[in-house]
Amino acid sequence: MKFVVACDSFKGCMTSQEAVQRISKGIQNANPNHTVAAFPMCDGGEGTMEILCQIEKAQITEVETVDAYGKPVIASYGILPEKKKAIMEVASCIGLSMTEKKRRNPMIANSRGIGKMIKDALKKGCTTIVIGLGGTATNDGGMGLLQELGLRFYDKENKSLICGAYSLGKIHHIDASRLIDLDHVQILAAADVRNPLLGPKGATFTFGRQKGLFPSQLTMVDHWMRRYRDVMQKTFGVDLDAIPGGGAAGGIGAVLVGILHAQMQSGITMCMEGYQLEKVIQEADIVMTGEGQTDLQTRYGKVPFGVAQLAKKYHKPVLCLSGALGLGYQELYQDGFDGLYASADRAMDFMTALKNGPEKLENLAFSITRTIDAIVRMEDDQ
Repeated sequence: MKFVVACDSFKGCMTSQEAVQRISKGIQNANPNHTVAAFPMCDGGEGTMEILCQIEKAQITEVETVDAYGKPVIASYGILPEKKKAIMEVASCIGLSMTEKKRRNPMIANSRGIGKMIKDALKKGCTTIVIGLGGTATNDGGMGLLQELGLRFYDKENKSLICGAYSLGKIHHIDASRLIDLDHVQILAAADVRNPLLGPKGATFTFGRQKGLFPSQLTMVDHWMRRYRDVMQKTFGVDLDAIPGGGAAGGIGAVLVGILHAQMQSGITMCMEGYQLEKVIQEADIVMTGEGQTDLQTRYGKVPFGVAQLAKKYHKPVLCLSGALGLGYQELYQDGFDGLYASADRAMDFMTALKNGPEKLENLAFSITRTIDAIVRMEDDQ
């Protein structure tokens, strides 16, 4: 049989590359006669740049930039000189994982770092820039990014503001006269979320706590973000809260689309098109996918959901092998999944689960493949 394996990363445990390797090994250990086509996937979050650069065979270049707190860092991104194209991700410079949990402070974290990376790509002659959104430490609405590209923010006393969430509520007016002209540049924003900028499902309430905001701060910061939206709308005539996915990367999605005229695209779609995965799945017998935890959120732009939708188009069975199954996972059977499995086969603490995750995933793929083979043999004997 022909298997297609297309997985996301298992956060904190395995890269998508290792995940597809482990599942592939489990399949072929169960039956060496099976063929496996393996595809490490991305959805716009952390790891997107690496996968898209592999697909497009991009050169990797380094740039001096800053992290979310202004500390100098060296970040990498991909470049295709012949296409004048750059591929980068926000997590490479302002990523949440770059800062210890106890040191995270989204009140002062800002997005200047990705602005510096965009400027570097422009200096290298790029006219197409792909930016993976996700995994940032910031909640500044893209204020730092815009400031790096020439926008100036002032309070009611006409004093220049330093970028950061704490400044959002102080903005009184904006000077856009020095904003870099990007009319000749196409920006593609790859995201795995559709959250708006504001409100209960917006950037602050949905992602603020994991970035370090206290529950008591959420309403206040969302109010500041609303003030920011109002001033931006007055200046540019664009409602940043009306942009699907505007809440991605702490609001960077909103300014990329609303102010810099980027196109918001599904990260999983970019990845599938790059691999020409649709053509491969048409010729498959079974499709396997997976992620760290599968739950009801999986249907909102995550890799397994995108893979399942594509497989169902061609009536292929889809099995999802994940580290854990979370709240509401049963509802995903309505979305085209034929089997949902957790690799954790006994009770264990979180760190042990991460340590044993790769081996457990391989064992799960082995067991499922053996079961499939047994069913096929039974059908052949009838």
